[in-house]
Amino acid sequence: MNELIKFFRNLSALLIDASRDLLPIVLVIAFFQIVVIRQPFPNLADILIGTAMVILGLAFFVRGLELGLFPLGEAMAQAFARKGSVLWLMGFAFALGFGTTVAEPALIAVTAEAAITAADAGHIPHVDAALESYADGLRITVALSVGVAIMVGVLRIIKGWPIQYLIIGGYIGVVCLTFYAPPEIVGIAYDSGGVTTSTITVPLVTALGVGLATSIRGRNPMTDGFGLIAFASLTPMMFVMVYGMIF
Repeated sequence: MNELIKFFRNLSALLIDASRDLLPIVLVIAFFQIVVIRQPFPNLADILIGTAMVILGLAFFVRGLELGLFPLGEAMAQAFARKGSVLWLMGFAFALGFGTTVAEPALIAVTAEAAITAADAGHIPHVDAALESYADGLRITVALSVGVAIMVGVLRIIKGWPIQYLIIGGYIGVVCLTFYAPPEIVGIAYDSGGVTTSTITVPLVTALGVGLATSIRGRNPMTDGFGLIAFASLTPMMFVMVYGMIF
C-alpha cells in the first residue's frame, strides 16, 4: 500500500513538473489565439486531449532519461575509461553519435521534407526511389558528421584541449563553406545542425561527456564534460554543404 501511494505521489510530481514546463507555450498560444487573432480554438476537445497526452508523454520521457539513458551513458563512459583503450573509446564515441543521430525522429522528418522540396523544385525526379535516396543520403551524411563530432569531442576531453578554439575554428569553416556550397543546400545544412540535438542524441551524448570527464583524473565534469552537443550541431552543417557540393 505504501509503495502504491509513493508511486502516485511521484507520478503526480512528474505531471506537475511537466505541466509547469509546458505552461509558457500554452499561455503564448492562448494569448495570440484569443487576444490577437480573436477566434475560438478549432477542435478544442482534440487540443485539450492532445495537450494532456503531451504532458503525460513529457513526464514519462524525462523520468525515463533520469532512470535509463543518463546512467547508461555515464556507466559506459566510465567503463571505457577504466579499460584504458583510446581506440575502443573512439569507436564507441563514433558508433554512439552515428547510431543516435540516424534514429533521430526530427532528422528523419527534415530529410524527408527536404527530399520533397527538392523534387518540387525540379532538382531530383519526383518518384519514390529518388526521394528515398535523397533523404537517406542527407540522413547518413548527418549521422556520419555527428559520429566524427563525438570522436573529436571525446578526444578533446582526453587531451584537455580548450573547447573555444575548436568551436570558433569550426564556425569559421561553416562560414567559408557557405560561400561555395549550392544555395539550395545551405538552408538544409544549417537546419541539420539543429535537428541533430534532439530527444535521442542529447541525453546519451551529454551523459557520455560527463561520465568520461568524471572518470579521467584532472578533468572537471563541469568544464570538460559538456560541449559535445556543440560539436554535434557544428559538423552536420559542414558535412551537408560538402555533400551538396559533391553530389
